[in-house]
Amino acid sequence: MARIAGVIPSRWGSTRFPGKSLAIIAGKPMVQWVVERVKQAQKLDCVIVATDDQRIADCVNGLKFPGVKVAMTRPDHPSGTDRIAEAVQDLELDAVINVQGDEPLIDPALIDELADVIASGEWDMATAATLIEDETQVNDPSVVKAVFSRDGQALYFSRSTIPHIREPHGIDHTGIYWRHIGIYAYRRDYLLKLVAEPPCALENLEKLEQLRALNMGCKMKVIKTEDFGIGVDTPSDVAKAEALLVKL
Repeated sequence: MARIAGVIPSRWGSTRFPGKSLAIIAGKPMVQWVVERVKQAQKLDCVIVATDDQRIADCVNGLKFPGVKVAMTRPDHPSGTDRIAEAVQDLELDAVINVQGDEPLIDPALIDELADVIASGEWDMATAATLIEDETQVNDPSVVKAVFSRDGQALYFSRSTIPHIREPHGIDHTGIYWRHIGIYAYRRDYLLKLVAEPPCALENLEKLEQLRALNMGCKMKVIKTEDFGIGVDTPSDVAKAEALLVKL
């Protein structure tokens, strides 16, 4: 049976929201919400919070959750992917699931589904996408669109509107546009290979690191999901997250 870790990258120096991991949301620091959601997944052997800040480490250690560890990592990592790679490089694992540290509403069932896909050994990576139902998101560059084949193989991700409809008149848009959700499962060996590769031209243009993996020929499965959650990117997102959490 594959040994799989859920790793939550949690840095202090967010440009738009410094210290957001410890922002209080409905009475708890955000990192606690994320850890609690990840711990509800059934297919993980352990949960690791990969951080660069002692304040975040102290908070997580103070929760005293069984099976949850803290990995102190360098402060200069360019991405969460690099941070989790440092956290697991010396661990005996088969796979890693990267759960963003600003997703207090991440669905544990989605984590388990990704764990099953990566444990199958058929894929280098796995991620998720949800159907875009709000037309305003189709042309929004902050909403990353995913295009994938009938078996789920990722073909491309873009901030542009893809696929482009050449003759839009009379075309039903249902099921055409998919929003990428930034959760990833990696085979451990592929993760270490990925972070050793320099960014490619497409990644630099779109500012999407998953394009580096596709440029390397990655077999990346895209899971269809209805879960979207909410990313807490700015202080104004706290109230939105609280409104959703009280409904749980």
